[in-house]
Amino acid sequence: MTSTWVEPSNTATALLLLGRGSDPDTERGVECPGDLPAPSDPDLVARATAAKAKLGSKVFVLGHHYQRDEVIQFADVTGDSFKLAREAAARPDAEYIVFCGVHFMAESADILTTDSQRVILPDLAAGCSMADMAVLGQVEAAWDTLTELGIAGDTVPVTYMNSSADIKGFVGRNGGVVCTSSNARRALDWAYEQGSKVFFLPDQHLGRNTAVLEMGLSLDDCVLYDPHKPGGGLTPEQLRDAKMILWRGHCSVHGRFTLDSVNDVRERVPEVNVLVHPECRHEVVTASDYVGSTEYIIKTIEAAPAGSAWALGTELNLVRRLALAHPDKQIMFLDKAVCYCSTMNRIDLPHLVWALEELVAGRVVNQITVDADTAHHARVALDQMLALPGAVTPPPGAP
Repeated sequence: MTSTWVEPSNTATALLLLGRGSDPDTERGVECPGDLPAPSDPDLVARATAAKAKLGSKVFVLGHHYQRDEVIQFADVTGDSFKLAREAAARPDAEYIVFCGVHFMAESADILTTDSQRVILPDLAAGCSMADMAVLGQVEAAWDTLTELGIAGDTVPVTYMNSSADIKGFVGRNGGVVCTSSNARRALDWAYEQGSKVFFLPDQHLGRNTAVLEMGLSLDDCVLYDPHKPGGGLTPEQLRDAKMILWRGHCSVHGRFTLDSVNDVRERVPEVNVLVHPECRHEVVTASDYVGSTEYIIKTIEAAPAGSAWALGTELNLVRRLALAHPDKQIMFLDKAVCYCSTMNRIDLPHLVWALEELVAGRVVNQITVDADTAHHARVALDQMLALPGAVTPPPGAP
């Protein structure tokens, strides 16, 4: 069986979100202190190759799985956010870490690398909508509410890796832990050994799916805290009775998949396997055949038998890359409409070329730094994650 990749239909904003257009009424963007190469420049690949060669071992380029292929081709290492940050930390001789990902990922790299290393994000507008849904002031106000109710002392904060350094620092200061989509169960097991409640940030779906589907909690044990409503939109009794207090945040990519998407693909494709990320909605996860982290998705597809059919509920760049790498399998996007991570896709070839050429010229641009106090407490929460039972051994040289 030979499979041919079929691109999902474009939404009205798909091309805009990929940077092929602009909307001055809504896009603020970030100005570059220099001339950004034109995206139509036919020499971009050659320029990136030349600049990277000139920098040699001084530069280490990280590429997240959701990046475009045009950027991924220049990555020294590809992976998920925490793997990439640790890979950077394992190379203390690399003076420049060019992180092709989003802002919170570059922050984690800055926290884990040495003071002599400089972390660079090619486009400062590459953020994360999920991370931006948990602002430190809002989280501290929520914690004050729990304190006033007398339950903060028995509540353990847990934050997903997809959060800002500020939120990781908050969690570290309050005795909590960071988790990834791979180790969320282990992090929650640890948290419930420390207290009777968990305050889970910022992705409600990962928290709910892990608590209910892996730990046996009920949906009634989980409440949703809305920072835009007084008391989170919850009564004191609801907060006191809850075992899992979920922050009202979500991934703009994974949150778009619906139960209709699952039902539709099952009707269209006989014997299809539905494989989704745990950031998807609870009803999507429960209707799927397999659920797991990005690395789990990749390994599952790699191990799948030839001729099998797979509908993947995750970011489109990754789905396309897997489909093209495994033409003997029928791999498709779970939704009929295109869905890129718009902020991740801001890291394009012109921005990468610009960042590398500026480094060649001796100018450090778009450096990401985390202040010492925040970095210290964030590192506490990250180290607690690394100390969890069954934690992955760090790469050689990593802290």
